[in-house]
Amino acid sequence: MTAHPPVMILGCGRSGTSIFGELFEGLANYSYVSEPPFADVLATDFSEPWAFKVPHESAGFPALPGLSFPLEQMLIAAPAVRFFWIVRHPLDAISSLRIGIAQNWGHHPRPPDWHDWLDRPLVEQCAHHWAFLNRAGFTQVAAVAEVVHFEAMIRDPLAFARSVCARIGVDGDAHDATLQRWAARVQDSNNAAFIEAKTSRGYSRNDHKVRLGRWRENLSEEEIDRIWPIVAAPAERFGYARPG
Repeated sequence: MTAHPPVMILGCGRSGTSIFGELFEGLANYSYVSEPPFADVLATDFSEPWAFKVPHESAGFPALPGLSFPLEQMLIAAPAVRFFWIVRHPLDAISSLRIGIAQNWGHHPRPPDWHDWLDRPLVEQCAHHWAFLNRAGFTQVAAVAEVVHFEAMIRDPLAFARSVCARIGVDGDAHDATLQRWAARVQDSNNAAFIEAKTSRGYSRNDHKVRLGRWRENLSEEEIDRIWPIVAAPAERFGYARPG
């Protein structure tokens, strides 16, 4: 068995899952796969270090509400797996979810009642998606997952990366160059250093200057009034309050 545990990154789309996942590219011999079918995850040789981001559903593996896979089977296949749940302020995540949700609810796993929300305003659909994943999805893994926050990753990406390394037993000092390269990409605003995660590029909108607090550029007070009751309970669970 490898000295470094398998890692699975979970969370609502547009909450930093992709760029977080790409931290593992080149880190301590980890192989990183973004959104593989869950059947492929189970077929992995866990004698080597692997990291996965939000697997896709696979036939024959009944998913749990808010997850795309059966947790028990993952724990049987890889008892040492470390789960990270990354969460982002709901108003910022909703601002960023709009492109994908507008495309036939393109983010997964979908809430089971997603069809019932299609006649609602787009921001309410996005709010329902965020709330369902961060309520039902997180509840499935709360006993085994470590919570990390998008805001901490953006504010101090190098400290964030070193903290993740410490949690999985990787010597951050020995991988300083890798961590520095990754941290340089993680920016609050677009600039020469910023390099967006590969799988996120199709979901980007050039309608905001910053990532922390982008809701101020994207959402009206009327929209916030409509969506905050949808997200309020899981937002409070993760320490987020309605601004103002």
